Amino acid sequence: MIDTLLVLNAGSSSLKFQVFALSDLAMLAGGQVSRIGGEATFKASLASGEKEAGNLAPGTDHTAALAAVLEFVDRHDDGWRVAAVVHRIVHGGTQYVDPVFVTPEVMDDLAALSPLAPLHQPHNLAAITASEALVGDVPDIACFDTAFHANREDLFTTFAISGDLRAKGVRRYGFHGISYQWIARVLAEEHPRLAAGRVVAAHLGNGASLCAIERGRSVDTTMGMTALDGLPMGTRCGAIDAGAVIYMLRDLGMSTDEAEAELYNRSGLLGLSGLTNDVRELLASAEPSASLALDYYALKVAQHSAMMAASMGGIDALVFTAGIGEHATLVREAILARLGFLGAFETLVIPANEELMMAIDAKALLEASA
Repeated sequence: MIDTLLVLNAGSSSLKFQVFALSDLAMLAGGQVSRIGGEATFKASLASGEKEAGNLAPGTDHTAALAAVLEFVDRHDDGWRVAAVVHRIVHGGTQYVDPVFVTPEVMDDLAALSPLAPLHQPHNLAAITASEALVGDVPDIACFDTAFHANREDLFTTFAISGDLRAKGVRRYGFHGISYQWIARVLAEEHPRLAAGRVVAAHLGNGASLCAIERGRSVDTTMGMTALDGLPMGTRCGAIDAGAVIYMLRDLGMSTDEAEAELYNRSGLLGLSGLTNDVRELLASAEPSASLALDYYALKVAQHSAMMAASMGGIDALVFTAGIGEHATLVREAILARLGFLGAFETLVIPANEELMMAIDAKALLEASA
C-alpha cells in the first residue's frame, strides 16, 4: 500500500490535480477537468506515460469533477491510499500564514474572505466541500497564496487611507505566493548566489503579478487587497484609478456586480484587444489592437519590475514563470528591452510547480502532527 497526497488546484471552470507518493513525493499521476459548468472535458496521465481523455456530462460541477478525478485514480492505482487532500486557497487573510488542517472554523473564516477573491475563493472552497463528501475520512490541508507575503513590513502592506479603514482589513495582501515560494526554493537549491540577492519574480499567466524577493523573502508584490491589482492580466484590468471605479458606479450607473464583471472578466488583454486573452492568438494576429494589448502588457510588466527593484534597492535577477512567462519568448524579450536602464542583471525561466510546493508543505505538516 502506497500512501499518497492528492493535490487539488480548483479554479472557476477547472480542477487541476496531481497525485504524489507521500514517502518521496514522486509524482504518480496528474491532469485536469476543464470547462466545469459547460461542456466539461477530462485529461490525465500517469507517470508511466499512459494518458486518458474524455468528455464529462454537460453542466459538471466541482463535485462531479472531483468524482471523475477519483474514478481515474481508482482505475489506475497500484495500491494507492490517499493520506490527505491538499488544496490551493487563494486568500488566507492575515490569519492563515502557514498550511493548516481544514476544520469547520477554518472553512467559515475562508468563506468570509470570498469577497476579496471572488473569482477564486468560492471555487477553492467548493473543492474542499467536494473532497469532504467524496474522499472519505482523510484530512484536508489548505495552502495559501497569500502566506508567502505575510511577513512584509508595514511600508509594503498599507494603503494611504485612514486608520479606521486599515483596521477593517483594507490592506495589501499579495497573491501567487505558492508560485513565488517555489521559485525561492529552486533558487536556493540551484542558484544560491542569486537566492542571497535581489530577485524580481514574474508570474505571468492568465493571472499575473510580480514579487520582489530578497534573500528568499517577499519584500513587495504588485497585487494588493484583491487579485485585481497590479499588472494587466488575461481578463483583469490590473491597476486602475479608484476614481474611475467611482465614476463607473455613480455616473455611468453601473451596479457593483456589473463593475466587478467588467474589471475581472472583460478587461486586461481581452479588453484591450477586443479579440482574446490568449497570448498565442494575439502574437499570431495582424490586428492593431492585438499589438496594442501586447505592447501595453510588456510596458506595464517593465514599469512594475522597476518598481519592485526600487523596493529592494536594485535587482540581481529577473525570473519568469507561469504560462506566458515560460513560453512567450517574444513577450519576455519585449519586457527586457524596456529594462536596460536598470543595468546588468541575470534572466532565468523557472517552470512553475505549485502542486509540488503544496505537497512539500503538506508532508511537513503531516509529519509535524504525527
